[in-house]
Amino acid sequence: MTRRQQRMLGVGLLVLGLSAAAALTLTAFRKNLMNFYTPTDLLAHPPPPEETLRIGGLVLQNSLKRGEGLQVEFTLADCAQSLPVRYEGILPDLFREGQGVVATGHLSAERVFVASGILAKHDENYVPPQLAEALKSGGRHSCEPFKPVNRPQVQG
Repeated sequence: MTRRQQRMLGVGLLVLGLSAAAALTLTAFRKNLMNFYTPTDLLAHPPPPEETLRIGGLVLQNSLKRGEGLQVEFTLADCAQSLPVRYEGILPDLFREGQGVVATGHLSAERVFVASGILAKHDENYVPPQLAEALKSGGRHSCEPFKPVNRPQVQG
């Protein structure tokens, strides 16, 4: 084998190795990717069972039901569709009906979102960025039934 052929073989093996490493990295990344959905997206195109994902929306007024211990059920909506959510754990202090939340979990066979974690808004005007974009792209800039609950102002 000539010197030139040895160099070409080395370059070929290097390219092959980099390609294999890139393919393995992308495959691992795709398996760990957690997609974001709105209730409309999730109901229109259900993911495979037990796939971990994030869903964002507004908690419907009067939908919060507390069960035994730390069990909670509520309805999450995006102005077009709504989806029941089941969660067992301590809710964030800022969790309220009529406010924006992002839940992490999976969709059950009964079409109930089983949450493993809940993130709540951080101020009066917060809506999760992906939800705000989804609402804008859907032609909905606000949802009358989902306006935040007005809290009394503290005098003094």
